Order: sequence, then structure tokens, then C-alpha cells
Amino acid sequence: MIHNTAIVSSKAEIGNNVEIGPFTIVEDKVKIGDNCRIGAHVTLASGTILSKDVKIFNGAVLGTVPQDLKFSGEETTLEIGERTVIREYAFLNRGTKDKFKTVIGKDCFLMAFVHVAHDCFIGDGCIIANGTQIAGHISVGNFTILSGHVLIHQFTQVGSYCMIEGGAKLKRDIPPYLMIAGEPARFSGLNKIGLKRRGFSEEDIQKLSDAYRIVYRNGLTTLDAIQKIEADYAKDPKVLAISEFLKKSKRGIVR
Repeated sequence: MIHNTAIVSSKAEIGNNVEIGPFTIVEDKVKIGDNCRIGAHVTLASGTILSKDVKIFNGAVLGTVPQDLKFSGEETTLEIGERTVIREYAFLNRGTKDKFKTVIGKDCFLMAFVHVAHDCFIGDGCIIANGTQIAGHISVGNFTILSGHVLIHQFTQVGSYCMIEGGAKLKRDIPPYLMIAGEPARFSGLNKIGLKRRGFSEEDIQKLSDAYRIVYRNGLTTLDAIQKIEADYAKDPKVLAISEFLKKSKRGIVR
């Protein structure tokens, strides 16, 4: 089901039961999985890989050359996970020689005018609202929600199960499970509603809350907080995800 005005390269790989709308361009070395739905005026540039059941709405531009002066024409990819939805006029770039790929997980929902730059990793089940701008080399964990018009500085890490307020400007790393709000962006509590919706128990939430008191309320250095969390919660993987994130943070965490 390819519209007669679409331009589809003979070197593209098209799965079964795929729809491609009017005036859409599919370049060489594009792979489209089964049951994908591609709207009108979409560009799927070379190196774009869509898993099955992906939906791309009108005007989206995927897999184009990175907006990075260090890019020198290396062969890289943009990979989109199963059942992800990308709405109108979103712009997603492929990777550079840093990671050679940009990855969007499965079951994500990227709304209109979202930009995801080169070498980013977006986890599974993420919601990214209208106009959010994600610079290069950024990672976002699973089931995190970025509200509208969030700006994220390059190389920033955002943990899983976070809720980021609309218009926030993120310049430091965001540990998992948090709500972030204000200008400058700051810790504003545990994302309790989001955690409950994802099946976290009251006991889980209380442990996470206690662990963040260690990080933010006890006056400890980050290293001391890591050591205390690992001593107090040695057998709890949900809490230990906090200390693991703190160990990997390079930009420092939001305070």
C-alpha cells in the first residue's frame, strides 16, 4: 500500500502490510518492519530502521545527517523500536562516530515538533511532549515523561520513571524516579503517581523516598550517599538503581 506519489528507493527493505502515504521519500538503506504506517510528506533518510508496528505521522523527518560539525559522512543509523508513535514534524537525526546510532525504544510516544539529535538513547515507554528539544549524546531512561518544550543540554542523562515539568531546562543529570520543576530546574519530590501507575508498591515508594533523603537531606557528599545507599539497601535493585546512576553521572546531578 504505497501511494503512487511516494518516492521509494529500490534499495530500501519494506516489510509486509506497510502503508506509505503521498509524497513521502524513502531513501537507500532504509528498513521498514511489518505493519508500519507512514504518513504523507515524511522523509525516511538513509540509515533509518523501523521495527514493526511503528506509526509515523505527516511531515516527520527521520534519519537525516546529524547537526554536528564533527560529522564526516560515516555510515550510521537511527533505530526506532516496536509500536513507537512519532507525530507531525518531529525531527530525529542518525548517529555519528561517537556511538554510530541514535536509538528510540519501543512503545514510545513522540509528539509534534520534537527534536532528537545524534547519538541519543531514549528508553522504552517514554512520552516526549510537543516541542521538546533533545541535544546530542543524551540518554533518557525507561518510562520517563518529558513535558512540552523541555530543553536538554548535550551529554545530560535522565533516569527512568522521571516526570519533567514543561519548559524545564536540564543542564545536569536527573536521577531516576524524580519530579523536576522550576527555573533553574530542581528536585521537587518523588514521582509517586507515576511510580504507582507503573506498579511500584507503597513499600517500594517509601524505600525510594528514604534513599533520596540520604542524597538530598543528610548533607552528605555524593560519594558518601552512594556508600550509604549501597550499605542500607544492598538487596533492593530498585533503590540500587539510584546509586548506579550517581556513579555514572558526569555532569553532576540536579540539586
